This record gives sequence, structure tokens and C-alpha cells, in this order.
Amino acid sequence: MLILLASLLLVSVTSLLLGAGDVGPLDAGSVLFGGGSDEARFVVESLRLPRMLVGMAVGMALGVAGSLIQAVARNPLAEPGLLGVSAGSALAVAIALVLGASAATLRVSVAQLGALAGCLFVLLMARVNGVGNDPVRLVLAGAILSGLLGALTSLLLLVDQRSADEIRFWVIGGLAGRRLDDLRAILPSLLFAGALVIMIARPLAALALGERVAVGLGHHPRWIRLLCVVAVAILVGAATAVAGPIAFVGLVVPFVARALAGPDIRRSLWLALPLGPIMILCADILARLLVAPSEMPLGVITALVGAPVLIAVVRAHRLPAL
Repeated sequence: MLILLASLLLVSVTSLLLGAGDVGPLDAGSVLFGGGSDEARFVVESLRLPRMLVGMAVGMALGVAGSLIQAVARNPLAEPGLLGVSAGSALAVAIALVLGASAATLRVSVAQLGALAGCLFVLLMARVNGVGNDPVRLVLAGAILSGLLGALTSLLLLVDQRSADEIRFWVIGGLAGRRLDDLRAILPSLLFAGALVIMIARPLAALALGERVAVGLGHHPRWIRLLCVVAVAILVGAATAVAGPIAFVGLVVPFVARALAGPDIRRSLWLALPLGPIMILCADILARLLVAPSEMPLGVITALVGAPVLIAVVRAHRLPAL
């Protein structure tokens, strides 16, 4: 944990120093020590700092959500971006934008409702005979849902040209132009979801040993799953509301956390807190630098990292896991 926290600090500072604009590391570094030109202070304090803070919040939300949904689905491939949770959230936001919504708080609540619908689909598919017991088949079912919801979201680009630019953001995702107001809009949701996670962490660890064991320890499996789904919906909806759909973070972070801490969900959740922001910020730095002065979509970078991990998990878990 100490190594991860030190890595997160290093990546955060790097995110403030590097960018696609004319303000280089030396100019940005002088701002961190109280100096620098007006232009450098504006870029670091008004553009890069809010972007970095929002990226940290999004990384925490997606990392924890990935750990939770994998635990409740008992599947190492259950990931919000792969199973349609993020796509459902993005579609809900796109529909709200077409209908004229613009307030950040409304977008957050609508995104969370869309994510909740996606979570319920995941649980439904997990209970279908043969699907929930096969990681590959569950991901295929989720891919079908993601493709369908993504197509509907793209269709809205043709229906409403006025909102086309805003909707396009919800299709590709990213942190460009994020402000502190966006972070304030999702902060209450993240705090509430954090309280839920603390409350269900121990019962969820007992549920991993089997329903009979969990019941014998005084827990209620149905309520545990329900609260877990609510927490995932809140986290994914909040992250999607400010950054759009970003896939593979909820897959890579739990995979690395289990490799470091073992199968105990409580330890994995703690490690997901720094691992998620580290992955998001590293991907965001690459998105800014690879095609400077333009930017690549953040989701493209996370996909390049997550695809090899997905292949590794599929090869290692051809049979039921977790």
C-alpha cells in the first residue's frame, strides 16, 4: 500500500507537469513551488489540477466498482465496461441530453439509473443456466448488450444534431475540460457509495465462502447482493457522468489487486483505491502526449492496457473462478 500511495503521488505530480500545450514541465514545476507565469498558473491550476482530481475520483470509483461486481457475480471477467453497465449509463445520459438536460446533478442521477439497469442485467445473465458459470459466455452476453446500447447512443447523434458534440463525449469518454464543479457534483454520490462499501465489505467476504457459510455467520446474501449492485451503480454512474464510458479499468484494477493481496475482497478493495487512479492518470498522461498537441480518447489507452489483461484472465479462467 505504501508503494502504491507513493506511485500515486508521483503520477499525480507528473499529471500536473506534463500536457499537450505549450506549458512544459519546467514552467509547470515553477507553479508548484509558488512561481511561474500567469499562463502557466492558469494551465496548472485551472486545467490540469481539476483534471487530475477528477481522474483520481473516476479511477477510485471504477476500480472499486470492478472489484464489487466481480465479487457479486463470482466472475473474474465481470467488468462494468465489458458487461454493459457503463454503456447503459452513457445511453441514459445521452437521452437526457437530447431531452434538454444540462445540470450536472441531473446527469449524475440519470447516469446512475442507467448503470443500475446494466447491473441488473448482469445479475440476470449470471443466473441464466450456463452463462453465469462460464466467464467467457457472460462476457459475450455483456458484449451484446454493450454493442446494442452503444448503437442506440450513436443513433442519437443522427437524431439530434444540436447535442451531437456533447453526446459524442459520452461515446468515447475522457477527462479533457473537466472542472472542479464536476467533482463537486459526484462527491456526495462517492461518499454515499463508500459508506455502502464499508458496510458490505465483511459480509461480501463471507459470501465468497458460500451462501450457507454467509447465512451461518448471520448475513443475508440477497441483501448483500442488492446493496452491492446499488454501490456499483452509484460508482459507475458517477464516473460515467463526468468522464464518459471508460472500459477495462474495472477489469485491470481487481486483477492486479488480487495478484498483490490474494482473494480477500476486503484487501482488494483497499488496494483498488490507489490502483484505479494510477491507471486512469497514467492513461490520461499518455492520451495527452502521444498525439500532442491533440489528444487521444482516454478509452483507447485503457483498452490498449486492458485487452492483454482480458486475454490473460480468459486463458487462466476457462472454468468457473472466484
